[in-house]
Amino acid sequence: MALSTFSRRGLGSTLAKPISAAVSSRRISSDASLTVETSVPFTAHNCEAPSRAVTTSPSELLSFFRDMALMRRMEIAADSLYKAKLIRGFCHLYDGQEAVAVGMEAGITRKDCIITAYRDHCTFLGRGGTLLEVFSELMGRKDGCSKGKGGSMHFYRKEGGFYGGHGIVGAQVPLGCGLAFAQKYSKDESVTFALYGDGAANQGQLFEALNIAALWDLPAILVCENNHYGMGTAEWRAAKSPAYYKRGDYVPGLKVDGMDVLAVKQACKFAKEHALKNGPIILEMDTYRYHGHSMSDPGSTYRTRDEISGVRQERDPIERVRKLLLSHDIAAEKELKDIEKEVRKEVDEAIAKAKESPMPDPSELFSHVYVKGLGVEAFGVDRKIVRATLP
Repeated sequence: MALSTFSRRGLGSTLAKPISAAVSSRRISSDASLTVETSVPFTAHNCEAPSRAVTTSPSELLSFFRDMALMRRMEIAADSLYKAKLIRGFCHLYDGQEAVAVGMEAGITRKDCIITAYRDHCTFLGRGGTLLEVFSELMGRKDGCSKGKGGSMHFYRKEGGFYGGHGIVGAQVPLGCGLAFAQKYSKDESVTFALYGDGAANQGQLFEALNIAALWDLPAILVCENNHYGMGTAEWRAAKSPAYYKRGDYVPGLKVDGMDVLAVKQACKFAKEHALKNGPIILEMDTYRYHGHSMSDPGSTYRTRDEISGVRQERDPIERVRKLLLSHDIAAEKELKDIEKEVRKEVDEAIAKAKESPMPDPSELFSHVYVKGLGVEAFGVDRKIVRATLP
């Protein structure tokens, strides 16, 4: 993120004061317009690239910092809980990729839908989910967003326009195009973002769904979160053409620095406007995951530790925003550290509360299987018929 190209309009003298003294009033009233240039240019395919000049504000930049710090801390805590065997099964962490989830939310509204793969914790949080729901679900407790029955890969929040994390590689893309079909049918001027990784980019169902979306001009935005490794396979070993933003051929595409939260915001805003007028578009988010593919993957057998530390030093999305806040006297170092302490406390409190949440009753195995009222029955373990119901 370029720090040199930065303009201020209408900023008061409070921004020169220590944050500890002025942060409350600034967070509430600081709508001053700032313009920041993205770290690198957008690269476009069959469309005009959006401007690198992104409009933001001090309060938005502070919210970016806090939201990404919260997500980072949440994922690090999930790592510890998994190693303590409080989280079982699959668990795919998002640390390093936070700018995609946060920047996307900044460029769209909750009327717009998001559907993603199994690396879904931060997306759920960005859609209005709570830390308690996150940790309860991870630990299989009743207070989880899927009542403790979905686990790490199956977060869901329909009221926030989040249609879930999906465990079958690429399966969420045709579902996302189905959501976009419903949006076009309803004429509600909203779009669907269907997220997938570079490891899923060669799935046939992705191209089939994209073909239908293009034929019907659906407001679908396919987002390839390219973290450069599909499980333990580098992109260049899996794809003859790793330029994923061009893979739609007849569908326009845009390559975005997915470690730059403002670039993501600009790209998602641009993509939404395009999709509503012209139909589908592909966004390739050039990002990076710090953890392995999942908790069973150390993440260091197919890449070097120097590579990981190099990305942390040069491209980390949180540090980029931190430097921006400090360089332009929007925040003081102490206040940013206070935010991080506050975030750590929130996460710890949520974990403690989630541990108190009860496990689901065994009978819950047979609920939420079928839609209520359709007369479908399921057999229990004792072969008695249990009627599937919704609360």
